[in-house]
Amino acid sequence: MSEINLSRLQARMAVNILLDGALAAIAVGLSFWLANPAAPIPQPPVLPLGGAVAIWLIGAPLGLPRLHWRFISFRDLAMIGAAGAVTAVMLVLLLIGTGIPLPSPAFPVILALCLVVFLISPKFLYRLARIRSSDRRLAAQRAVLVGDAASAELFLAAHHQAAASPYRVVGVLALSAKHMGQRLHGLDVFGTVDKAETGLAKLEQKPDLLIITSGGLMGDRLTSLLAVAARSGIRVLRAPSLTRLAPAEQKLELQPIAIEDLLNRQQVRPDRSGMARLIAGRRVLVTGAGGSIGAELARQVAGFAPAEILLLDNGEYALWQIDLELAELAPELARRAVIGDVRDAARMMALCQKFRPELVFHAAALKHVPIVEANPLEGVQTNVLGTRAVADAAAASGAALMVLISTDKAVNPSSVMGASKRLAEMYCQGLNVQARRGGGQAMRCVTVRFGNVLGSTGSVVPLFRRQLALGGPLTVTHPEMQRYFMTVREAVELVLQASVVGRDETVIPDGGIFVLDMGAPVKIVDLARQMIRLAGLRPDVDVAIRYTGLRPGEKLFEELFHGGERAEPTGHEGLLMASPRVSDVRLVAAAIRDIEAACMTADEAAALAALARMVPEFVPAGGLAVLSPAS
Repeated sequence: MSEINLSRLQARMAVNILLDGALAAIAVGLSFWLANPAAPIPQPPVLPLGGAVAIWLIGAPLGLPRLHWRFISFRDLAMIGAAGAVTAVMLVLLLIGTGIPLPSPAFPVILALCLVVFLISPKFLYRLARIRSSDRRLAAQRAVLVGDAASAELFLAAHHQAAASPYRVVGVLALSAKHMGQRLHGLDVFGTVDKAETGLAKLEQKPDLLIITSGGLMGDRLTSLLAVAARSGIRVLRAPSLTRLAPAEQKLELQPIAIEDLLNRQQVRPDRSGMARLIAGRRVLVTGAGGSIGAELARQVAGFAPAEILLLDNGEYALWQIDLELAELAPELARRAVIGDVRDAARMMALCQKFRPELVFHAAALKHVPIVEANPLEGVQTNVLGTRAVADAAAASGAALMVLISTDKAVNPSSVMGASKRLAEMYCQGLNVQARRGGGQAMRCVTVRFGNVLGSTGSVVPLFRRQLALGGPLTVTHPEMQRYFMTVREAVELVLQASVVGRDETVIPDGGIFVLDMGAPVKIVDLARQMIRLAGLRPDVDVAIRYTGLRPGEKLFEELFHGGERAEPTGHEGLLMASPRVSDVRLVAAAIRDIEAACMTADEAAALAALARMVPEFVPAGGLAVLSPAS
C-alpha cells in the first residue's frame, strides 16, 4: 500500500473513531433523558464516556473504524446496528453491576434504539445522498440498462459509487416479462428485450444509450435489439463483466458489442472430464502454436495439466507470444518453445524422437486462399508435405493420436489451398484406416473440418476493423459472398471434443472426418454492415461498402460436406461426421512423392497436376491444360 493511501486510511479511521465515540456518548445521554425526563443523569457523568469507549472496543474487531461511508452496504449497516445493541447490553450490565439504578424498566430498549439510530443514521443518510446526487447528475447521455435483475442491480450499485459518469440511468429493459413492473434502485423495469421498441416508446424522452449488463444476451435477440436501436439512433454498449467493474475512483468503462456476440450459436457443453482423461499427464505437441487456432489449442490444453507441451512454429514473434502467455497462465507447466518448419521432415523426425509426444495437434498450415493461389508450391509444401512429415514423425516416435485441423475449403476445392488441405485429409484418413485394420498400438489420426474463425489471423473481421479505423470504405468481394463462422474458443473446444470422441473406434467409420456444426452461413456484406453499426456509424452513409470482385480461388459459398456426403450425427453436440472417399494410403503417399519431386525442381505445373489427379474436383488455374504440359 502506498504512503498516500495509508495516510488516507489512517485519517478515515481517526474520523470514524471520533464520530462513533461522539455519537455513542450523545445517544447514552439522550437515552437517560428519554427513559425518565424527571430523573437526573447519574453523577459523575461518566456513562456517556463509557458509551464511547464501549463502541470503540466492540467496533474495532468488527472493522467499524475502517468503513468507507461512500461504499457502505446494508450488511455494514446491520453490523453497525449489532455493535450498538451489544454496547447497550454492556452498559446496562455495567449500571446493574455498580448499583446505579436504571431510570426506567424501558431504559435498556431505549438505550439500544438510541445507539443503533445514532450510529447508523449519518452513514445511511450519506449513502442515500450519494445515490440521489448520482441520479440528479446532469449527464450528457440518458441510458437504459438491458439485462436480468441481478446484473442490472450490480451495475447500478457500482454506478452509484462511481466518482463520475457521463450518463444517467433512466430505466431497465428486462430479459424476461416476469420482471415487468419491478423497480431496481428506484428505476422502473418498463419493457423487455423482445419488445424493446414498444418499451422504449413508453419513455418521455428517447435514451441516448443502451447498456447491456447481462453476458447472456447474444445471437438473434441481440441482433434484433441492435436493429431497434439503429432505427431509433441509439448507441448500444456492453457493461464490463461483474468481476471487472472499475474501482469507484475511475469511470465504468463500457465496451463495444463484440461481433462474436451476434453469432446465433447454441452453447455446447464440452465433455471436460473426457478432455482431462485424454490430456492429463501426457506429452503434447502443437504445431502452428503461434497461430490463432494453435495458440488457443495451447491455452486450452494447458488447462488440463499435460505432463509437458511442445510449442512448434516457424514464426519467432508469434511463438514468443504464446510461450510468454503460457508462462503466465500455467507457470508450473513444463513447456518447450521450438522454432521449426513442418516441411523439414528430418527436423520433425528428430524433434519427435527426442520429445516423444503422445498427442499431436497439427494446426500449422498456409490458409490464405489468394496468397496460396499466388504461391502454390509453398502451399502444397506446407499443407501436404508438412502434414506428411508431422504424421510420419509422430507415428514413428510412438504417438497415440494425431489431430489434423482441416477446413471447409477442402470440400469441392476451387483453390490450391483447399485442394492441398483435402490431400492432407486423405493422407491422414489412409493412415487411420491402416492403423485400425492393423490393430495394435499404431497411431490413430482424427481429422476435424470447420469454417472460418472470427478474429483469426487473416480473417475478414480484423480487416474490417482496420478499415473502420481508417474511416472506410469496407471492402467486400461480392454482395452474395457467404461464409460459416464460429469463435476461436468454441472451435478449439470442439476440436478437443472430437479428439476425445475420435478415440472410440465405434464412432468413426473408416475414413470418417469430424465436421463442426457451424450453424447458418453469414453474408459477408451483412457482417460488414453490422460492424459499422457497432462502431456507432451508419452503413452507406458514414462508411461506404465497396465491392472488389472475387479473388483467384475464391467461391461464393463454402460447403462443409461434399454433394454425395450426408451429415451423420455422432451423438455429441456440435459434432457431425462426414464420410468422404478413402484412397489407399500407398497411392496417396506416391502422389505426395510426385508433388515433392516437382517442388524440388520448382515445377509448378507438375505439382498441381499431381494434386489434381488425387483431388479431381480441383481444376488448377489455366484449366486442364495444366494437367498435361505436353499437350
